[in-house]
Amino acid sequence: MGSAKPGSYFVPVATAVFSKAEENEILETLRSGWITIGPRTKIFEENLQKYLGVKHAIAMSSCSAALHLSLIAAGVGRGDEVITTTLTFAATVNAIIHTGATPVLVDIERDTLNISLEEVQRKITKKTKAIIPVHYGGLPIDMDRLSKIAKKHKLIVIEDAAHAIGAKYKGKHIGSHSPLVCFSFHPVKNMTTGDGGAIVTNDHKLAEKVNVLRVNGMSKDAWKRTSKEGNWDYSVVAPGYKYHMNDLAAALGIHQLKKLNNFIVTRRKIVDFYDRAFSKNELIETRKNRAGIKGLKHAYNLYPILIDVDRIAITRNEVMEHLKKRNIGTVVYYRPLHTQPYYKRAHGLDKKNFPNAEYVFKRLICLPLYAGMTLRDAAYVSREVGKVLGDHRR
Repeated sequence: MGSAKPGSYFVPVATAVFSKAEENEILETLRSGWITIGPRTKIFEENLQKYLGVKHAIAMSSCSAALHLSLIAAGVGRGDEVITTTLTFAATVNAIIHTGATPVLVDIERDTLNISLEEVQRKITKKTKAIIPVHYGGLPIDMDRLSKIAKKHKLIVIEDAAHAIGAKYKGKHIGSHSPLVCFSFHPVKNMTTGDGGAIVTNDHKLAEKVNVLRVNGMSKDAWKRTSKEGNWDYSVVAPGYKYHMNDLAAALGIHQLKKLNNFIVTRRKIVDFYDRAFSKNELIETRKNRAGIKGLKHAYNLYPILIDVDRIAITRNEVMEHLKKRNIGTVVYYRPLHTQPYYKRAHGLDKKNFPNAEYVFKRLICLPLYAGMTLRDAAYVSREVGKVLGDHRR
């Protein structure tokens, strides 16, 4: 916020960062007369494919759509079970439900907030068809261990990498390890297309299925049919969906992707500052980052902390209200799905099966973290968090 004093303006949890490059690309797209799926979507897909080192990148209208279509392409349906984490957004489990399959929620690791692979193994049955891990906050899970579990039980892995664009596991980008990987480009993610997502895969047959299903089951994309080189005719070969990205969204993505690595560098600087600031505060627990895995790169989409609610006289929510009064935005990602009324009722979920998620949820706060944030902002946020907790210490 320029020379303004921190505290005089609101520091949001997250916000997108744009420049003239995105503005000009949007204007050029509008002037071109083609704003639905078209040439810019194709360019964005090619650039994403090269960045991630994958054979196919398929741009979607959202990560929610990407998850749903990935499950369908993988043959998941009625009678199947799909295992995923309770600490995720509703879209992860809704995608499973929309296929007719049954979601099986499991607990998390308390230190990383990622899905517990011990619990995954314990929940596998003869009906299990797939596993959807979530790289919470951009921290990759142990992909080697997950792959061994999946291979042993002949299960397909569909990664929910909504938080993890730009992350790496053993030197390879998240996106290149599993048959199907889904990304989000929502404005609170590391890069944005306004909204949108993508499915990436190295499997040509899966890519073919997704490409058809995302355009209402048509055998050709609309822009190819009506271009000078195309032909108007088409065939509907499957009952598909309108899940494709459009060229306006892709116009943003083309330039956001170019900036992604620099965005993550900035996020890393903010995270390092927070880590140092909170390192000696016994009322705050920061997240373990799996430093022992060689070639691991965190995407730093979120900065979660756990506060010691047993040693302060106010609740987690009251801490957040105090911070809001000091012009600091916070959020809880997420309310565990086993506590949500619908899933709890429909699937008979009992909180005793999720002790780590229960522990975390009572203490979890996500602090501001975005590419346009300054170290001055981070200093203000960390100082005020410390003050609020200190002022209400028992």
